[in-house]
Amino acid sequence: MTAPLTRDTIVAFLGDIFERCGHEEYLGEPVTMAEHMLQGATIAEEQGLPEDIIVAALLHDIGHFTSEFGTFSMEDTEDRFHEEAGARVLSEFFPSVVTDCVRYHVAAKRYLCATKPSYFDRLSDASIHSLNLQGGPMSDAEVTAFAKNPNLDKIIQVRYLDEAGKHPTMKTPDYWHFAPMVQRIVDQHLGA
Repeated sequence: MTAPLTRDTIVAFLGDIFERCGHEEYLGEPVTMAEHMLQGATIAEEQGLPEDIIVAALLHDIGHFTSEFGTFSMEDTEDRFHEEAGARVLSEFFPSVVTDCVRYHVAAKRYLCATKPSYFDRLSDASIHSLNLQGGPMSDAEVTAFAKNPNLDKIIQVRYLDEAGKHPTMKTPDYWHFAPMVQRIVDQHLGA
């Protein structure tokens, strides 16, 4: 039996996931899982975005490793709900803006496809495949409900970073570069 996660162990726990599992294929994309998440965080950092966005971009797909349904593949015929799995792992330690960006980055793709049809043109084949499994573009009622989320703008920012993080030749720092930032977000949330 493993020890429960704490504010003092969550950052290392996440780093261990990056080290053990990050080399796995990212849904048929030309990058690994770790490269994808690190690219999103690096782009956010280079753009001078707030730390909560950088951390959310870094961790948005962590649920691919923590879901009881396993990781996504192009042969899947059902969604694996990695976004919810990731948000569950993070919810005790991170503020709602980070967990909302993780929990709703799939919904944001559906939202953008419904509200900005040109967004669909940005999607890779793997993103289109997963979009179909995730319910396709939102209905008008879903768009109205989703638009009420108080973190909508940041969720959308992370969604764009998600799509941007798929460059096979992009160089990034490793997870440990971001670890102090991750710890700051945890400590701020839990009142260090």
